[in-house]
Amino acid sequence: MNTEIIFLVEESVEGGYDAKALGYSIYTQGEDLQMLKENIKDAVKCHFEEKEMPHLIRLHMVKDEMVAI
Repeated sequence: MNTEIIFLVEESVEGGYDAKALGYSIYTQGEDLQMLKENIKDAVKCHFEEKEMPHLIRLHMVKDEMVAI
């Protein structure tokens, strides 16, 4: 049993956010961060049996920026 699951979170091109679990086939989206967090919790609950459920969800926020030279 893992005690933690990590999601890679990026801003979506269409607006909102995309989240992908590292090491698991879990993907979800949300219009804002609050909706994304709720969708992540729901996706994790659907993916795992109760005895295998991680106790902590870690969000790794990725922001892509470009700097002109």
